[in-house]
Amino acid sequence: MCRFIETIRIEGGKVWNLSCHNARMNTTRKRVWGNCPALSLEDILKPEPWQERTRCRVVYGENIEEVVYIPYTIRQVSSLKLVPCDDIAYELKSADRSMLDKLFALRGEKDDILIVKNGRITDTSIANVALWNGTEWHTPSFPLLKGTQRQFLLDRKQIIETDISVENLSSYSRICLFNAMIPFGEITLGCEELDY
Repeated sequence: MCRFIETIRIEGGKVWNLSCHNARMNTTRKRVWGNCPALSLEDILKPEPWQERTRCRVVYGENIEEVVYIPYTIRQVSSLKLVPCDDIAYELKSADRSMLDKLFALRGEKDDILIVKNGRITDTSIANVALWNGTEWHTPSFPLLKGTQRQFLLDRKQIIETDISVENLSSYSRICLFNAMIPFGEITLGCEELDY
């Protein structure tokens, strides 16, 4: 049975980026199960009691199966290992992360991995990325997962989609990791911390 997840940030009693999560969930459901009626996360989430940053994990198939609230602590990342994998596919946010977990195990002494698919930079094991060229932030045109925070930043023109190959990484000085739980700018490291 196919199971998918939405990982949603709740902080200050507020759900962050709800419309993007709703859109992705219903797009996934339509793609996998055909023309099914849209669901609304707003109808099921209870953000009010959660003041500290909290991860709301919604597991769903054709319908919502589980909603769990977990206090969230950011895992610090100060180094990345580039890991090639041309056959990985994760365009739908599946509950099955086994391939990502296998790749993460290849990180050695580094904190996380930066996945390279067909010579192009994609994502880390947990986040989308953007790279600073001295003027603007570029995010890979071909991420493994088009995250909700990534879409939010693209819509506001804070990041620009760019085809980023391993060969042109030297054009960048900083890399920023972000996802639904990690706001843009909270984890940023120098590109010298990338292990090829």
